[in-house]
Amino acid sequence: MSEKDNQGPVKRFTSELDYIIFGVGFAITALAVVGFALREEQASAVMESINSFLWTELSWLYLLIMFIVVVFVAFLTIGPWGKIKLGREDEDPEFSYLAYFVMLYSAGTAAGVVFWGPAEAIFHYETPSPLVGAEPMSREAAVGAIQYSYFHWGLSAWSAYVVTAIPIAYFAYRYDAPMRISTIITPWVGIDRLNSFWAKIIDIIAVFATIGGVATTLGLVGSQFLVGLDYVAGVELGDEGTVILITGLTVAFTLSVATGIKKGIRRISYFNMGLFAVLTGVAFIAGPTMYILATGTEALGNYLNQFVTMSLYTNAGGDPGWVGNWTIFFWAWWFSWAPFVGLFIARISRGRTVRQVTITGVIASTGVTIPWYATMGGSAIFLQDTDRADILGVINQYGGEEAAAGYPLFEALPLGGLLTAMFLVLVTTFFITSADSSTLALGMLTTGGNETPSTINRVIWGGLIGLLASVLMVVGGVEALQAAAIITGGPFSIVLLIAIGSMALMFNKHHAILTNKEEDVPSIDEIPSNDD
Repeated sequence: MSEKDNQGPVKRFTSELDYIIFGVGFAITALAVVGFALREEQASAVMESINSFLWTELSWLYLLIMFIVVVFVAFLTIGPWGKIKLGREDEDPEFSYLAYFVMLYSAGTAAGVVFWGPAEAIFHYETPSPLVGAEPMSREAAVGAIQYSYFHWGLSAWSAYVVTAIPIAYFAYRYDAPMRISTIITPWVGIDRLNSFWAKIIDIIAVFATIGGVATTLGLVGSQFLVGLDYVAGVELGDEGTVILITGLTVAFTLSVATGIKKGIRRISYFNMGLFAVLTGVAFIAGPTMYILATGTEALGNYLNQFVTMSLYTNAGGDPGWVGNWTIFFWAWWFSWAPFVGLFIARISRGRTVRQVTITGVIASTGVTIPWYATMGGSAIFLQDTDRADILGVINQYGGEEAAAGYPLFEALPLGGLLTAMFLVLVTTFFITSADSSTLALGMLTTGGNETPSTINRVIWGGLIGLLASVLMVVGGVEALQAAAIITGGPFSIVLLIAIGSMALMFNKHHAILTNKEEDVPSIDEIPSNDD
């Protein structure tokens, strides 16, 4: 029995902590809660002004960094570095392909893809992108709406995740570096300097970004569930009910986390993907099937044909509002999610090759996401256009809440009651897996890279995220929290560029050795230390 196993739960928790990372992350989050609770209007105004500046002045930077990330992932997939293994050459993967994919996908977009599936396309249909150049609510606008849904949830989002994951897994499983975000700077500072000032800064940014991104998602899912209760059953919860709801969801994911990654996350991930596939298939068959196929196929062609243009489109000289409100928002949100999703992917990628990670994490995940958006977006537009459901009217009835879009959509289909219930279950379980993986990642980040942080650590972070989301929902600050996550995503995008540099440096050495048919990979001595 190991010394860790002999420790009591409290002793294990206190002995594993990185007190600087944990303390700063905890304090910043607590201050955010207090600030929004006591000075909601002022805090929201500050966040809104910062976001407006980012959208209007730095949108080009967000777009350019994401495009660089996508190009680099494409090179990893088709280039010679793809065969590099994340672990020893004789090491087998820890999880089967199916388990690996379902856990990766459930953590990656999770509740977000369910939340935005019925909502995003109908918004783009009503207010098309200037790049599409279509009349609102026209045939061209319908195709463009689904095209942009693919774009916002496709290759780019997943590329940000795997660029974070691959260098962490490489250094962790090749050189026993700690499982944390700052491990990506290993080639620049050396493993012995991963407790340096800059390493701490990177990990603190990662913790804050993760808390903001996950709590935002929890707030969105909570609002979706609350709208559903009101729409379906006429039950309207007040502040206390909101807190109870969020607390209940928090307890659910904390209990799942406590059972461990193999039992908890994998079990719920399998359920998620099964229900996700069933709901997509039933909605496709019961909905306007031919319309979905026609618009979805044309939108896919446009997405692939115009990918570079869309990736770099700023609407220069025009109103940057649409690009800022949608593309820049999503790109920054993916940047803020990249720390915890990337760390989680790294954790489950032992024994995989670089190419296996990129194909599974980007191509396969995008391939699963596209049918969902084609089905949900196409159905929403068709039902709205044929007056079979007033989805936009329901959204306006709930104050412009995107959360309301799914309910009139499923209600208008055959077996509407059953589909609505399945939709609610899917939202909840997808959220649980996101919360599971994010809590695990926060535990790893705040313990110096411990791959199995203590239950107390994970419960603390689960409770903190739940408290933050519930308080902000009560005071009406979810949008402000979302803005904070977007702002935090900016600094982390720079970390992604550092990750690319680290991979280029080490993978080039690794490939050169393999090309010379030597058995060894770059030794630890070849990783520069601070003293070199």
